[in-house]
Amino acid sequence: MVVSTKNTERPRSSSKSVVGDSPIARLCVKSGLKMTGQRRVIAHVLSEADDHPDVEELYRRASALDNRISVATVYRTVRLLEERGILERRDFGGGRARYEASENGCHYHLIDIDSGRVIEFENEELVSLLSQIAKKLGFDLVSHRAELFGRAEKGATADEGKNTSSEGKKSV
Repeated sequence: MVVSTKNTERPRSSSKSVVGDSPIARLCVKSGLKMTGQRRVIAHVLSEADDHPDVEELYRRASALDNRISVATVYRTVRLLEERGILERRDFGGGRARYEASENGCHYHLIDIDSGRVIEFENEELVSLLSQIAKKLGFDLVSHRAELFGRAEKGATADEGKNTSSEGKKSV
């Protein structure tokens, strides 16, 4: 009698050893979400992102850590995290929604309309100006968002004359 010992299971990733706790995973737990292994991987990828990835890019990064993650899982997870207020959807043009953590501090986005590059920056004067405008119109400012779209000047670089904060955001 011959017994086959062929393994028919899909190979498992060692994502548990690669992916630990992350800021977004902690927000998920705090909001009462069950953290499956795949959600934990997606939360880790989002927490580590220094850009604003779209779902396809999230899928590429997450599936590199755990090959069992499907693109449908990433879409469902992103939608759930957005509904819970953990992620914010951004539309920087180009036809694809991009995402970042909601608790990412007060910052703004400058989008290069030619390259699609997104530059995050901080500006206390803008916060003050927006508060003044709201006050003049009879409102107390409780929240705001600014996304600027522009084209780089010829010969200029995005880093000229700018300071960078500890979070990697430009201070202008």
